Amino acid sequence: MREFGYQRVTEVAGAVALLGADPDARCLGGGTNLVDLMKAGVERPALLVDVRDLPLGRIEPREDGGLRIGATVTNSELAADPEVRRRYPALAEAVLAGASGQLRNMATVGGNLLQRTRCGYFTDPAKPCNKRAPGSGCPAVEGEHHNHAILGASAHCVAVHPSDMGVALTAFDAVVSYETADGPGEVPLAEFYLPVGDTPHRETTLPPGALITGITLPPAPVAAASRYRKVRERASYAFAIGSIAAALDVRDGAVREVRLAFGAVASRPWRARTAERVLTGGPADAAAFAAAADAELAAAETLPHNGYKVTLMRNLVVAVLTELAEEAAR
Repeated sequence: MREFGYQRVTEVAGAVALLGADPDARCLGGGTNLVDLMKAGVERPALLVDVRDLPLGRIEPREDGGLRIGATVTNSELAADPEVRRRYPALAEAVLAGASGQLRNMATVGGNLLQRTRCGYFTDPAKPCNKRAPGSGCPAVEGEHHNHAILGASAHCVAVHPSDMGVALTAFDAVVSYETADGPGEVPLAEFYLPVGDTPHRETTLPPGALITGITLPPAPVAAASRYRKVRERASYAFAIGSIAAALDVRDGAVREVRLAFGAVASRPWRARTAERVLTGGPADAAAFAAAADAELAAAETLPHNGYKVTLMRNLVVAVLTELAEEAAR
């Protein structure tokens, strides 16, 4: 392991100063991903800036009906918050599906958004990987890729983003706030992750030296009728092979509003806007749900061993939206 410095901070300005002064500095929240990558030799920071004591650990209702979630809120705190469970139940479900209680007690909201892919080629420094070593290649294309991307990938990288929480946040139009030496900024989560293209090592739109300070969830009445469903290869905690965050508002048998986001199918949480457009104003039945899923998944580009994800995601869309429609009809 590379020798590194450690600095604990209690003020946002101090954290930003340290991050801006050293391009090899990294934020340390719960460390549930970063420390593992350091042990493997994938991440080699010169300085760890411990942000756990920053005053960013609150969940606050907004006057407009939304929520403000601080970056150092733990996953356990997020999942247990009464307002999150009432206003955005799919978000609470996503967090609870993501990891064991011990990990949720440590992991932070800001860190969750910045976690790296669990692709075996990325996490093994002995293997080539364009995300870890630009220009070295993507062996997953010809190698082990059964849990890799079917949407938005490229020949340079077919890895998927591992977050469960991020899928629900994407469905509800979350906005990421950050602080830099030049002042505060914000970016919609839908624009937070960069397309893979030919630069998979560039993952987010955060400026250099930026510190995530929080997430804002805008008011979304439809989110009160929402669900997160995750499919994994074992019953115990594992990363998804496919997941969905869905919210549905049905009136007189027709879809008035719908939100859909997919997980484990792309390098970022995938907002299914094509499916949303197909469904809005139409019937709330299984045939319509299947047609919407087919429209979204028409852009899928599969590899020899991950084509099953198309069928899996289609079935998830139909099953979860049918459940929500039946609940709305009661």
